[in-house]
Amino acid sequence: MINVADYLEAAAAKVDAGVWCYFEGGAGDEVTLRANVAAYGRWRFRPRMLVDVSEVSTATTLLGTPVASPLGVAPFAMQRLIDPEGEVATARAAGAAGVLMCVSTLTTSTHAEIAKAGDGPRWLQLYVLNDRARTIAHITEAREAGYSAVVLTVDLPYVGRRERDLRLGFQNPPPNLHLPYANLFENSPALTWRDLEWIRAEMPLPLVVKGILTREDATLAVEHGADAIWVSNHGGRQLDGVAAGLDALPEVVDAVAGRCEVYVDGGIRRGTDVLKALALGARAAFAARPFAGGLAVGGEAGVASVLSILRDEIELGLGLLGCTAPDQVARSHVEPTLPYDLLA
Repeated sequence: MINVADYLEAAAAKVDAGVWCYFEGGAGDEVTLRANVAAYGRWRFRPRMLVDVSEVSTATTLLGTPVASPLGVAPFAMQRLIDPEGEVATARAAGAAGVLMCVSTLTTSTHAEIAKAGDGPRWLQLYVLNDRARTIAHITEAREAGYSAVVLTVDLPYVGRRERDLRLGFQNPPPNLHLPYANLFENSPALTWRDLEWIRAEMPLPLVVKGILTREDATLAVEHGADAIWVSNHGGRQLDGVAAGLDALPEVVDAVAGRCEVYVDGGIRRGTDVLKALALGARAAFAARPFAGGLAVGGEAGVASVLSILRDEIELGLGLLGCTAPDQVARSHVEPTLPYDLLA
């Protein structure tokens, strides 16, 4: 297996379809799921020549934390459904690679277990609960385990209608699966910007707001104390028919106007996809499905392999683009693909 597509194909063949549907599928007609991938094909590179690229580094920083790559592991839940070690295996691989891992609230391992597995940078993906004391207790536990930021997911007042799961009979959550923080997950349809103000005031860690798709909400997030904005449509698993992550990125970047870092997820399948995200203003990109594929196929070694493949693609892409580091990738390095090119 030499690329992400190989791993995803192998994972689909290995894992029971009634389980893999949860990791692979999206909401409704899966229009947004497909759009997330297709969006990268609407941009092409404008490489610069005769640049000294004898030394290329993929290293960067996220909220001041050094990381080895501008691609991080996005939160994906219930990882022991596809590997006996689940998040522990993913954490070891990510830590060894120096890659940031964002851990889902619906993890199958405790934060202490994950912290013991590897010393890489980690963030906590969080849903705000109606019980504020439990919300703060969860953040405190993660902070004590070495997590360095909180990623507040704001696009899930209700769970999207994931028809692939319904058709194949996936139970969410599955019976007999250990989920130490499952009692901390609940939909919060009453969540407002006031709750963001509250968590900002009560929580000492940097705050990332995940699930933003519009300039209006990007502006509000900054005004309410976000340290970073994560452009995301929840992997096409919530409201079907919204913008692809990459399509929504430019207007969010413009609205933020440098006041905080911006990240994006959705549809990453190549290291060159990450470079297109950087060119359109992201500080970093995140992916989940590629690493789920690696985990399903080969556990820790599979995740490590996918991380290595994507890092090598990013490094090679930087050099061929005429850049020696992620922060050199600029808007001038990409242009829209013309319609006739799509038909050729």
